[in-house]
Amino acid sequence: MNPLAKMFVSGHVALFRATNGRLGSTMGGNQLLLLTTKGAKTGKSRTVPVMFFEDDGNRFVVASAGGSPTHPAWFKNLDRDPAVGVDVKGKRYSARAEVMNAADRARCWQKVVTLMPQFGAYEKKTQGREIPLVYLKETS
Repeated sequence: MNPLAKMFVSGHVALFRATNGRLGSTMGGNQLLLLTTKGAKTGKSRTVPVMFFEDDGNRFVVASAGGSPTHPAWFKNLDRDPAVGVDVKGKRYSARAEVMNAADRARCWQKVVTLMPQFGAYEKKTQGREIPLVYLKETS
């Protein structure tokens, strides 16, 4: 990640945590959460703000990476350890990340692109990479 983006992300995370999500929990009117994973190579905690959606009471996130042909680093970290931390406005909890099966993904993807058409544009930029959708199932 370039230094400017890294600075923006760390500032966003700090603002979100300092205000318990009163500030930094939305972007462009859409809900954000903080997702903490363990680095696949380093084992260090990594936290990023990610837009989230709901499906029958389950939160899920979109591993779009803005349409990059490669998965975002946080998604790659899930292969090593699917145990994650989640901060949403007013709540912090542990969760298990589960990549959606094909049927759930197809159904939820339609919700995502209906609510936020830019994700459809991201899909076209991926050079054939299917954008994963990941449930964040609370464990405690």
